[in-house]
Amino acid sequence: MSIGEVLAELRSEFPDTTISKLRFLEAEGLVEPRRTAAGYRKYSWEDVSRLRFVLSAQRDQYLPLKVIRDQLASRDAAAPAPVRLVAVGPAPEGDSRLSREQLVERSGLDETTLTEIERLGLLTPIAPGRYDADGLAIAKAVAGLAAFGIEPRHLRAFRSAADREVGLFTQLLAPLARQNDPAARARADHTADDLVRLSQQLHAALVRVGLREAMGR
Repeated sequence: MSIGEVLAELRSEFPDTTISKLRFLEAEGLVEPRRTAAGYRKYSWEDVSRLRFVLSAQRDQYLPLKVIRDQLASRDAAAPAPVRLVAVGPAPEGDSRLSREQLVERSGLDETTLTEIERLGLLTPIAPGRYDADGLAIAKAVAGLAAFGIEPRHLRAFRSAADREVGLFTQLLAPLARQNDPAARARADHTADDLVRLSQQLHAALVRVGLREAMGR
């Protein structure tokens, strides 16, 4: 993504954000977008997630950049031993690794829509042309929503909300996940399961309440 596209992605949630602000955060070492051969910045979705983490911490917790930098360092330190988010509820059927053709066939998505949700960051292959059970679950959900006329572009809010939850939960899980103690990592796994389950319950309840209010019931 270009810096302008990143700004457009973040503006609805952080209206005071400017290109100068994004460049400042880069200069402070909080995000490091890659550069093209021509010198243009190219941001990944991980870069956008980091920016959202930084901006949320500044706005909601009034944290100074030094503290935010330390929190990001803790999150990065946990990367070599990532938390294993176990699927809550029945796992999607099928092999754990699917080809692109298999994903299209089993999910009901067409190739164009699959390409679009990858571009939007809703679905990321685990390897070039390979997808896991979570990828299949995402593709099926997108296909189901499409049947109601909901297009991929309407789903960017889901990606943004998920990134915010990941940032919040990572702060809780990182101290356990980066330990060499197997018991601590097991606790991190179980805690991650609980956090996912509870966040799903909260989200579903909030949507149900909101729809009832919107329909006057």
